[in-house]
Amino acid sequence: MPEVLPAFDPWTFRAHPDVWVLMAGLAAMYHWSITRLAPRVLPAGTPVTGPRQRLYFWSGLIIMWLASDWPLHDLADSSLYSAHMVQHLALTFVAPPLLLAGMPRWLATEVLSAAGLARVTKILGRAIPAAVIFNLVQGISHSPGFVDLTVESAVFHFGAHVLFVATALLMWMPVVGPFPELRLQPITAMLYLFLQSIIPTVPASWLTFAEQPLYQSYIELPKAFGLDALRDQQAAGLIMKLGGGFYLWGWITVLFFRWAGDHDRTMGSTYRRTPGTPPSGDDAEASDGEASDDAVVAGASFA
Repeated sequence: MPEVLPAFDPWTFRAHPDVWVLMAGLAAMYHWSITRLAPRVLPAGTPVTGPRQRLYFWSGLIIMWLASDWPLHDLADSSLYSAHMVQHLALTFVAPPLLLAGMPRWLATEVLSAAGLARVTKILGRAIPAAVIFNLVQGISHSPGFVDLTVESAVFHFGAHVLFVATALLMWMPVVGPFPELRLQPITAMLYLFLQSIIPTVPASWLTFAEQPLYQSYIELPKAFGLDALRDQQAAGLIMKLGGGFYLWGWITVLFFRWAGDHDRTMGSTYRRTPGTPPSGDDAEASDGEASDDAVVAGASFA
């Protein structure tokens, strides 16, 4: 008779001060950058950032915090692989595009230059290398050995999350990144995201249709909500396939209607601003690489 594991109580609060320190540090660095660093590196009168950009960044940071803290963190690490998948999607599909949209070009340049990553980002942040790197990491991350090690080692688990976010930032760079020279045209961006929605169906199908649990670590963990290891794994596959797929298709839909609207305005010779008038207020965000602002807001609503 198989051993009956004790149920996992997801509602018992568990503190994660390491997460709080990390999120507070990122928030403090962003605030310091736009209030203290900007006057030192930008010419007088240059817009630092707009209210929409700040909203995007803070939204992305809050999503990262919610994905990394109680209760989702504890469910993902100590009970359910399906919770791990929700966490995974939040850290790769939802938070990164918001963080990129909240990063003005000048700040992205400063951060990458200080880290010695400016040149490599301009190479790897293009569509083909970014997509290859991201999907290679995603494929490896669903292998049994990788998953079991993230459960067994806190250090490896943290490193895996850093890797997920970093490669996701690369993947989203051609869609909403702060560097216009790396961004794809709307039609190409739609095709790019369409391919991103197709590739994950392979590991998702593998998880959903497997006849037995694949991850020994999750077999041995106590389960919440009455799920057993196999049903938990199947739920994870469905979340990856349907949740991730619908989210990306939401982005594609928003990009399409934005492109169609821009096309109609261009064909009708309709301009919101007289040529030669300098941008001001929120318009400054568009000139700083925020051409996809509306798409970010609508796309994030599919999370």
